[in-house]
Amino acid sequence: MIQPLFLDPVFKERIWGGAALLTQFGYQIPSKKTGECWAISGHPNGHSIIKNGTYKGRTISELWENNRKMFGNYTSPVFPLLTKILDANANLSVQVHPGDKYAEKYENEKLGKNECWYIIDCKKNAEIILGHKAKTKEELAYSLENGLWDQLLNRIIVKPGDFFYVPSGTIHALCDGILVLETQQSSDITYRIYDYDRKDTNGTSRELHLEKALDVITVPNIKSQIEPIVKKPNKNTIITFIQTRDFTVYKWEIHEEAKMVQDQPFQLVSMIYGSGILIVNGVTYNIQKGDHIILPAGIGGFTINGNFEAIVSHP
Repeated sequence: MIQPLFLDPVFKERIWGGAALLTQFGYQIPSKKTGECWAISGHPNGHSIIKNGTYKGRTISELWENNRKMFGNYTSPVFPLLTKILDANANLSVQVHPGDKYAEKYENEKLGKNECWYIIDCKKNAEIILGHKAKTKEELAYSLENGLWDQLLNRIIVKPGDFFYVPSGTIHALCDGILVLETQQSSDITYRIYDYDRKDTNGTSRELHLEKALDVITVPNIKSQIEPIVKKPNKNTIITFIQTRDFTVYKWEIHEEAKMVQDQPFQLVSMIYGSGILIVNGVTYNIQKGDHIILPAGIGGFTINGNFEAIVSHP
């Protein structure tokens, strides 16, 4: 019988991390400098472990290699998506990610890194950095080399519920006081261009990657337009934030029973608020804030109910 897969996250300590993953989600984090929850991951730098059913104790990547039919025989060489929750207790480095071709050629990664952010929570007037103002590569290089950050970087004030698309080649950073759910291609390549002159725990400045960053930054900057599609079946709301070549991302706002159809190769579900139930093949599963679930291929119809919000994605 096909079952949903519930996952144990992997936690990463970061120089900019905090304790929000404990205080807001109740996770048992390694320290109060925990910056990342790799919630649904088949990446070798952080494997999510299945915690229920037939495949308990197995990793996503093991199933991807040996049971591809569970994922609709999707053809990617690696599990294609990675879901994270990030606690930006301090500013993240200003950075950029490469696209697929550059990542494979220079980093031996199968995928580059297009990503998107859903703002779960943030302090008042919290900011993100998204994009730049340079018109040419020469202007960009001059600004980077001379630290002209105020002139170069685009800053945006954010609020809970905002959604942003961050394609590869886009300069970006989360600033302090933001809790975000990130859906991305399964890649772990980051090129830092500015890190606020911080030191790591050994008193060493973290490495910058200006040469590679200049190779991949899109010039001039292309502003991504997000036009959500909102549907309101009865008391529920389904928001489609984005549909790209790499991923589609939704938000489920559930307040009454909803009958759904699994018509994708598979779906990733991250509970960000409330609780409810998921009924698959006549079996009822309790779901609550902090749960991360894969709905594999072949589930067909399923039912959800309760009072909750979830971010849902598929390739």
